[in-house]
Amino acid sequence: MLVKGYHIRDLSLADEGLRRIAWAEREMPVLRLIRERFAQEKPLAGLRISAC
Repeated sequence: MLVKGYHIRDLSLADEGLRRIAWAEREMPVLRLIRERFAQEKPLAGLRISAC
């Protein structure tokens, strides 16, 4: 069984992150289009992705 674990270093940065996401959606409309498309298609469903 795979247990999902999350490590959040500084939760106080969440609001700033949301502001940056909103800015990117306003200033880069293609990101909004990609988000809408992928929300329907779910091309990454079932994949496990990691980054560092």
